Amino acid sequence: MKFLKKYLKFFIGVAVLIFVIIVFLFAMKSTDLENGSLRQWRGADLTRRTAAAQILSASDKNIDLLVQCVDKIASLPDSGDMLVRDAVALCYTGIQVNQNN
Repeated sequence: MKFLKKYLKFFIGVAVLIFVIIVFLFAMKSTDLENGSLRQWRGADLTRRTAAAQILSASDKNIDLLVQCVDKIASLPDSGDMLVRDAVALCYTGIQVNQNN
């Protein structure tokens, strides 16, 4: 009986430890939009999109145009895996080139 209790306590302890680790990993999952994919961009509200575009571009100029451009990229087929920061960089560069012409 002592043998069974000892191993039962051990297995319960291991199960609790694994459960705590899994909960910790899910809690540490990144929720910031700047490092997310365009799937997360599509699901975010306009204020989060605007804030992310402002942070990534480090500028207050043409934020509305930048958000519209990333929205357009996000609406393209098979664009869900693209990172938001890459799409913002692409749009920001395009806006800068358009302004210089």
